[in-house]
Amino acid sequence: MFLLKRLLGWLAVLLLLAPLLLTLLYRFVPVPVTPLMVIRLFEGESLHKDWQPASRISNQLKMAVIASEDNKFCRHRGFDWEAFGHVLNEAAEGGRLRGGSTITMQTAKNLYLWPGRSYTRKALEAIYTPMLELLLPKDRILTLYLNIAEFGPGIYGAEAAAQAWFNTSAADLNRHQASLLAAVLPNPRRFSAGAPSSYISQRATAISRRINGLGGWLNCINP
Repeated sequence: MFLLKRLLGWLAVLLLLAPLLLTLLYRFVPVPVTPLMVIRLFEGESLHKDWQPASRISNQLKMAVIASEDNKFCRHRGFDWEAFGHVLNEAAEGGRLRGGSTITMQTAKNLYLWPGRSYTRKALEAIYTPMLELLLPKDRILTLYLNIAEFGPGIYGAEAAAQAWFNTSAADLNRHQASLLAAVLPNPRRFSAGAPSSYISQRATAISRRINGLGGWLNCINP
């Protein structure tokens, strides 16, 4: 029993200390691989990624992702409590329980955790999210997210997605292309930005329009 408690104690330290040290490192260096990438490799998928700094990722994509995923990204500190309230109210009224994850929460999950749903994973995500906000500036969190997000089977990050779907670079994505990429992010294994369904095309159009109304909500994006 003593040995088990000691092992659990060391595991707890590892789950807290390792992400802390890695986050400090990722403030300055690219992320080499994520748990999801490794899992997909073991499942037999390929791995296409090409890390790009913030200056080499189109602002159109940054704006599209914020408009699609997390309107208040530039202003909240990791959690959008108002959005959570809306989600819970919809569920209480009989609606489908949908996600309320912010970009920071998704970055924490993609960096350190595994896919799927469990209380353990959500608890760790709740710990890692404020840690990212405390240790990293907003533009770095967004850069991390756009370099490790899954945009299709075996396709990770904005550069690989831009090359795969539009034969261009992440730096040269236009608003329409950026909106299509943002539109598939909730389910990139079901939808394709390169061959968009009518649903994805409509969603991309809505995202593009939403960008125009965000104004000062995009003030954490470097020009």
